[in-house]
Amino acid sequence: RMRRLERLVVALLMCVACGAMAQLSDQDLDWKETPVPPPPAIRTSGLLPLDMGRDTALKFGVDPASLVISKDGVVRYVMVASSASGAMNAMYEGIRCATGEFKTYARATTAGQWNAVQDPQWRSLYDNGLSRHALALANQGACIGRTTARSVGAIVKALKPSQQPQHRYY
Repeated sequence: RMRRLERLVVALLMCVACGAMAQLSDQDLDWKETPVPPPPAIRTSGLLPLDMGRDTALKFGVDPASLVISKDGVVRYVMVASSASGAMNAMYEGIRCATGEFKTYARATTAGQWNAVQDPQWRSLYDNGLSRHALALANQGACIGRTTARSVGAIVKALKPSQQPQHRYY
C-alpha cells in the first residue's frame, strides 16, 4: 500500500513538473517588443464600451480606430474613461495576452495632449485594480486565453454590445 502511494505521489509530482516546463516553453524567452508607434489622436465618439460590472463609477470605452495587433502579438489601443460628471481620461496601452500583462505608454492631459509614460513597464493584468479596464478588454475580446485575438475585426465584433461573449482570460 505504501509503495502504491509513493508511486502515485511521484507520478503527480512528475505531472506538475511537466506542466511547469510546458508553461516555461510557452513563454518566448527571446521575445522583444516592436517599436511602439506614437499614440493616435484621441477620439471620444464611437467608443466600444467595456462591461466593468456595477461596482465602478467610471465608464470605459475603446476607440476601435486605435486598435492594432502588432507583429510582436501586442494589442495596442486607446482607452477612454469617463465619469458621470463628464470628466475624461485617456490612456494609450498595450496588452500581451501570452503573459497576461499590460503596459501604459501614454496618458492624455485634460487638454487632450499625450504625455509619454517614462520607462513604461509590463504589469500583470491583475495588478491591484489598476488594470481592471485592461483585464476587461482582455476578457471581452483582445485575448482568448493566452492567445491574441485573430484580428482587430474579431476584437471589434466581440466588443460590440450585442456580442459580448465574455472570453475569460483564465
